[in-house]
Amino acid sequence: MATERQKQIWLGALLVVLAVVLYRAFTAANVVPIPSAGSAGAAPPPSAAARRAPQGARGANEAPDVHLDALEAERPKPVSSERDLFRFKPKAPPPVPKAAPVIVAPPAPTGPPPPPPVPPIPYKFIGLAEGQGKRIAVLSDGRGGPVYGREGDIIEGRYRILRIGVESIEMEHIDGRGRQTIRLSGS
Repeated sequence: MATERQKQIWLGALLVVLAVVLYRAFTAANVVPIPSAGSAGAAPPPSAAARRAPQGARGANEAPDVHLDALEAERPKPVSSERDLFRFKPKAPPPVPKAAPVIVAPPAPTGPPPPPPVPPIPYKFIGLAEGQGKRIAVLSDGRGGPVYGREGDIIEGRYRILRIGVESIEMEHIDGRGRQTIRLSGS
């Protein structure tokens, strides 16, 4: 049985032989055969100039005829006319000068200003515990330790827990200003 090193050497040699065969196959397909000096009746390939000029045309050294006096002759002047390529369209009216834009201020609000928006409840719902047949929510405000509460409990004297679900908790401000659903965040 051949060792791993011998297998690698054989594989490398096969790759080199394959590369040489492919190189020769592609270069042989693109090469135009050149007739040898000993082959009789073989004509050399035509040159590029011979291929461009038709047989029987003027010689290689002849220049085309140029009529210089025709180039210097006076040409007719263009005739001025009311030519309109778009005559099927009526003539556009002149643009109307624009007046300065009038800025209208919005009307001043009447009555008392609207109440400020309700601040969000700063707690995160981080866990759920089951105890004595009731669910206990684990809340955190990020400042201190966790806070525990059941449905109906008042947290920090400002918030009431309304409902405890599996993935969220619903709380409201004690003064009734607004409710908020807090999803379980786990941290």
